[in-house]
Amino acid sequence: MSKKAAADTSLPDPRQNCLLAALPTQDYERLLPDLELVDMPLGWTMSESGDHVNYLHFPISGIVSLIYALEDGSFSETALVGDEGMVGISIFMGGESMPSSTEVQSPGKAYRLSRKVMKREFALGGQLQHLALLFTQAMICQTSQTAVCNQHHTLDQQMCRWLLMSMDRLHGNELVITQQMIGRLLGVRRESVTQTVGQLQKDGLIERGRGHITVVNRRKLEKRACECYAAVKDEYKRLLPAVRSSK
Repeated sequence: MSKKAAADTSLPDPRQNCLLAALPTQDYERLLPDLELVDMPLGWTMSESGDHVNYLHFPISGIVSLIYALEDGSFSETALVGDEGMVGISIFMGGESMPSSTEVQSPGKAYRLSRKVMKREFALGGQLQHLALLFTQAMICQTSQTAVCNQHHTLDQQMCRWLLMSMDRLHGNELVITQQMIGRLLGVRRESVTQTVGQLQKDGLIERGRGHITVVNRRKLEKRACECYAAVKDEYKRLLPAVRSSK
C-alpha cells in the first residue's frame, strides 16, 4: 500500500486514534502522507523481545498486548494498548528495543509511522513528542498498577479489571477470546480462569460462550473490580484528556 494512500478518504480516518486526533492540524497534515494503514490480525506478534523496532503503530481498532515472557515459556501481559495510544515506544525512548514483546489480542487496524519519520518529528519538539511522552507516562502507570494488582488482588478482581480495560479499548461489551488465552495473559491456569468466569456469569455480570465473553452488567463489574482499574483510567484521563471516555 502506498504511503500516499493514507490520505485516501475511502480509508479509515487516522484520527480514530486518539493521539493522532489530538494533534494540531498543521502537525497532523505533515504526518498524513507518511501514515500507512496496516491490518492487525489476531495473534500477530508485532515485535519480539529485544527486536529493533522499525515502526510506531497507532491502532484505530483492536487491542495489542505487551507481554513479558519467562525462560520456562510462561508469560504475562503487562499492559494493553488500543486506539488511545501507540505501540513501539522504544523508537523514541532511546533504548532501541524493549524486553517485552507485542501481540495482537483482538484483531483490528493501525496506522504505522516509520522510525525515520518519528525521529524527525521528535527532533522538531512539537505536539507529537509531547503526546508520546505523556502516553509513555500513562503506560508506566498501567504497567506498575498491573504488577501491584497481580501481587495483591484476587483473580476475581484481576479478571474484572482486565475485562473492563479490554472493553474500554473495544468500545463495546463483547470480547472474542478463549479462556485459555485469558489464562496465559493473566499468568494463571486455564482451570482457574474457567472457575472465575463461571462465577462472574452466575452472579449476572457476564455471559460466556465458546470463544467469547459478553459483559451484561458493567456497573456491577466496576464495583467488583479492585481500585487498580479506576487508578489507571484516572491517570490516563489526567495525562491524555483526548482519550475517549468508555461507553
